[in-house]
Amino acid sequence: MPTISATYTTIAGTEASEGRAGERAVVADRPAGVAGGRGLGFNGGELLALAVGGCLCNDLRYAAHRDGDALGPFEIRVHVDIGHDGAIERVRVEIDAGDDRARIAGLIDETVAASTIVRAVANGAPVDVTLGESISA
Repeated sequence: MPTISATYTTIAGTEASEGRAGERAVVADRPAGVAGGRGLGFNGGELLALAVGGCLCNDLRYAAHRDGDALGPFEIRVHVDIGHDGAIERVRVEIDAGDDRARIAGLIDETVAASTIVRAVANGAPVDVTLGESISA
């Protein structure tokens, strides 16, 4: 079972956070004027939608390359519907495949079944939040 890890730390002089996984970074923030946000980055829901879409983009290309093929340009749109109770009610994904429509259609079921993040979201899991050691300010 793979473990995917990331670390978020506050960006000096802001209330936004920088998320890091390896050498790559992303910024998380609230909209400008909301709870100290400046609109410097994505909110958590957007990051979730981006994770689902990014995983599917990569997995479609993995499947095509495994078959010795490369895909042309395509677009994936992800919509995460959150219920009043805060639970994910549904994740909707639309793929515009351009010239590779038939090829991508043939890869969708396999890609969804292989997608780590899509399967994780679909299966759900408990979330454990604990208080760690103090950081120096």
